[in-house]
Amino acid sequence: MDWQKGETSSNVEVDDSGGGGGGGMGFGGGRGLGIGGILILAIIGWVFFKNPLALLDQGGQPGAAAPTSSQPAQVDPEQKLFVEKVLGSTEKTWSDLFSGSGRQYVDPKLVLFSGGVNTACGAASTAVGPFYCPGDKQIYLDLDFFRELQDRFHASGDFARAYVIAHEVGHHVQDELGVFAKVRQLQQRGAPMDGADGLSVRQELQADCFAGVWANRTQQRLAWLQPGDVESALNAASQIGDDTLQREARGTVVPDSFTHGTSAQRVKWFKTGMDSGDVNSCNTFAGEP
Repeated sequence: MDWQKGETSSNVEVDDSGGGGGGGMGFGGGRGLGIGGILILAIIGWVFFKNPLALLDQGGQPGAAAPTSSQPAQVDPEQKLFVEKVLGSTEKTWSDLFSGSGRQYVDPKLVLFSGGVNTACGAASTAVGPFYCPGDKQIYLDLDFFRELQDRFHASGDFARAYVIAHEVGHHVQDELGVFAKVRQLQQRGAPMDGADGLSVRQELQADCFAGVWANRTQQRLAWLQPGDVESALNAASQIGDDTLQREARGTVVPDSFTHGTSAQRVKWFKTGMDSGDVNSCNTFAGEP
């Protein structure tokens, strides 16, 4: 992937607070997080089969201090530039798509952190993985995750890493389009969040599809993909399916606890977006996910 061709975003920030201390804003005006808030946390990020409560301190209260081992992020300049280029390409893609439908796209911020970070969704640690917080409309990424992507998930390559960022941007796009609000309404009416047919799975698969739309549009504009790049992204999508992760962790698969979709579904919806380049092809909420 010739990522240097990408537009450079000015919306990448490095957290230098070390993640310590309080101050994070929680749901419910600073009160303890209720079931509704926990369910929101379960669907807002790329959790990689990790407990969404890792966003909170052990007492379950939002806004508490992140792990004491946190430190100001030490970011390699080339890695930061990579993130800026990928994020910049998403800004161009989604700005063009929104403009084409008479809307204005608001760019998200992307915060690079190390160890832990305070967010409007509570204090988060590296264990959560990359995630999007609708409370402050920011994406959070510890670059050490890219090493985990390669070592644990056996997904290497620049395009696989770019796919991770594009997926989180996909959640921001959902937020901009009102998908989060609609999901909350359905949840309040009793629609199930978890499970193979749950809203959480459908929302995550749509973010995968939006990442595919980005891949299609940026390739048309930049011609930056090289042989093997698409395969690396598809492999990443396959490695992080609920069934694959559960089989690896437990030896069994429990569909009732799915939150992100199977490996086959994640590959399917990324390919759907990439093949079509059309946002309208990403309605994962209709029919079988």
